[in-house]
Amino acid sequence: MDAPFEYVFPAIRGLQAGREYYVSMCPLRLLPKIFLFNEEELVPELRAQRQLNRGRLPEIARYIVENKDSYVFSAITASVDADIRFAAAENLGEQGLVGLLHIPMNARFIINDGQHRRAAIESALRDAPELANESIAVVLFHDKGLERCQQMFADLNRYAVRPARSLSVLYDHRDDQAQLAKLVISRLPSFRGLVEMERSTLSARSRRLFTLSAIYTATATLLTGLPEGDPDSRAGYAAAFWSAVADQFPEWAAVRDGSLTSGEVRETFIHTHGVVLHALGRVGNGLLPGTKARTGDDWTDRLGGLRQIDWRRTNPAWEGRTTIGGRVSKSFQNVILTGNAIKLRLGLPLGSEEQRLEDAHARGADAAA
Repeated sequence: MDAPFEYVFPAIRGLQAGREYYVSMCPLRLLPKIFLFNEEELVPELRAQRQLNRGRLPEIARYIVENKDSYVFSAITASVDADIRFAAAENLGEQGLVGLLHIPMNARFIINDGQHRRAAIESALRDAPELANESIAVVLFHDKGLERCQQMFADLNRYAVRPARSLSVLYDHRDDQAQLAKLVISRLPSFRGLVEMERSTLSARSRRLFTLSAIYTATATLLTGLPEGDPDSRAGYAAAFWSAVADQFPEWAAVRDGSLTSGEVRETFIHTHGVVLHALGRVGNGLLPGTKARTGDDWTDRLGGLRQIDWRRTNPAWEGRTTIGGRVSKSFQNVILTGNAIKLRLGLPLGSEEQRLEDAHARGADAAA
């Protein structure tokens, strides 16, 4: 028996792999009502989607609510388990691509891609009901069974690749820390031409010494706890610090003037690697005016001690701190231990957590000996 009621979507008809599919718009207020997700209790073999990760939802919902005038979402893809009918617009003939898609109200919609967007939109509407009449694009396929739905999920995610962190920072105009990092780089001759702005890893042949993502993390750490102020003054603090740091590393200047290659510096020394920049940010956080651990003396004089440190990768003092088995490690524990080594050489006190990790590192070194 035909369902007496139906949804009618204005839609565009397309063809992929010999199968018709349809593109339409769905008001945000209807999205949670039509596209249900009730597969959480099923074993993975019987689901057509990954399990909903509710921990991701608050961040996505907050993104919508805080950027109501500029948020953007890609289309949701779903399969429809029902007999659907496409009626082309009368003036376009039966083969027309624009028309109305008729779907029975007892149809089941299975989300193949976009379940977290759907759930986050439902959450965001509770805080910002004024968004209810906005819409999101929906791509609809005819459901050919569980196996087909699972294959669609696998295919849709087969070539999904997150952009490199550096590129995300470069293109992010909402994140104040991203804006700050880019402002510092533009102001600082010591970094100019030496920062890879697109990739988050450096190849052996790269002419760059640093990545934008590493500068971003290190600068955000540097300014943690600093009183909020205008971006220009915060950038001034950061630029002054990194300029003073750069003065302690003649190898950085040698790369700029061409007497050394960046590959030679990265291979021989550790001071251009992200873990060390992050550690230097932690060190600087205790030196800049306004931070809790301010020493009270001229922080630029303190940084002069960086020249007295043996930064060669082969220095055994870095093993277990910056390197593990000779390879540079980016773990947060290694960031702290690297920062500890720098602080101790500069005569700076360690915090309680830093001291705890330092004691554990010393015990491990004693046991290995």
